[in-house]
Amino acid sequence: MKITILTAGTGSYYCGACMRDNALAKELIARGHETHLVPMYLPLQLDEKRVDEATPVFFGGINVFLQQKYRIFRMLPRWMDRLFNGKGLLKAVAKRSHLTSAKEQGEMTCSMLRLEESNLGKEVDKLAEWLERDGKPEVVVLSNALLAGLIRELKKRLEVPVVCTFQGEDSFLDGLPDPWRGEAWKEMAMRVADADALVSPSSYYATVMEERLGLETGAIDVIPNGIDLAGYEMNKGGEKIGYLARMCHAKGLGLLVDAFIHLNDPLLRLAVAGTMGGGDDVYVAALQKKLKKAGLQDCVEWLPDLDREEKLDFLQSLSVFSVPVTYPEAFGLYLVEAMACGVPVVMPNASAFPEILEEAGCGILVEPNSSKDLARGIREMLENPDRKAMGEKGRRAVEDRYHAGAMASEFEKVFGKVVSK
Repeated sequence: MKITILTAGTGSYYCGACMRDNALAKELIARGHETHLVPMYLPLQLDEKRVDEATPVFFGGINVFLQQKYRIFRMLPRWMDRLFNGKGLLKAVAKRSHLTSAKEQGEMTCSMLRLEESNLGKEVDKLAEWLERDGKPEVVVLSNALLAGLIRELKKRLEVPVVCTFQGEDSFLDGLPDPWRGEAWKEMAMRVADADALVSPSSYYATVMEERLGLETGAIDVIPNGIDLAGYEMNKGGEKIGYLARMCHAKGLGLLVDAFIHLNDPLLRLAVAGTMGGGDDVYVAALQKKLKKAGLQDCVEWLPDLDREEKLDFLQSLSVFSVPVTYPEAFGLYLVEAMACGVPVVMPNASAFPEILEEAGCGILVEPNSSKDLARGIREMLENPDRKAMGEKGRRAVEDRYHAGAMASEFEKVFGKVVSK
């Protein structure tokens, strides 16, 4: 089967959706499917080799902004568009994305959901023509529903089914100012109805999106995200608390730092790994200042932008893992990565985490947004004589249902249904 996955690049490492898409594409290729992974907006930055690295970026962030704003850029020849799609230039823009106003984000989001009414026809043409020229797919997968504005155009031009997956769109849309917030939700509800199948990484998030988009119960299939297990080995023990995600408030890094201060144990170590996006350096500096005031600055190590081997070594060095996010998390691929290394976890009793942990039996759930309860849970885990056994349960859960093979197998079933129609 010929499959094209359109994945929305974020310009940063440890983007769960991008990691999921790359692992899915890799596994589908291994199963004999002709699969293309096509980056949208920005180049993919992964800690592993990207599938289909020669594929260009479509709807490059700079071109989308300029063509929507200024008529002259809609008339430029395509060779000039390619200059704006240069990887170095797009990466530089990604680092400054925090400077984009909320108003501009709202306008661009609504434009992408209403492509027929936007000024982005040239970008739609380039994508459709490339897909037709480089091997017309039998099915197209959208990595998230913010790309749902493409569904009608792709189905009309290519006459192929489109599968739309969800990956945490609610938090982004709810952060837009009015009137774009309401308009975007309304438009997304209309657009996803045109998809041939809808997929969520968790039952929790499927319920959220069915309610918010006015879909029937059961309208969204649930396929958990999975990882490529190569290189993930059991942890080596120690007394190190670990964090692996973007270093920002939304991921709960501040809560974890406060919990570490509550623990107030100079024998413990906190290791913070992940990526720092635009403006995160100021946030991290404030946390470092707080740790210094508590006399714990030497007990914390900061490890931004690890490569894959460094990341695996990091995970294998941990005794407890926690990313206490403060928003409704659709899945949390970082959690599965820690579980794959046999690291027991302490997570908020919210979002998709109970769904994963209660079945796997590999961690402790604590009160959301409470640094004191998080500290209690971490201490309880560190003193738990069954900690190693809990970590082993987590590893078995990943081997059973949270690996790329299991994920690809479920997607194959969905593809079979929509193509047969």
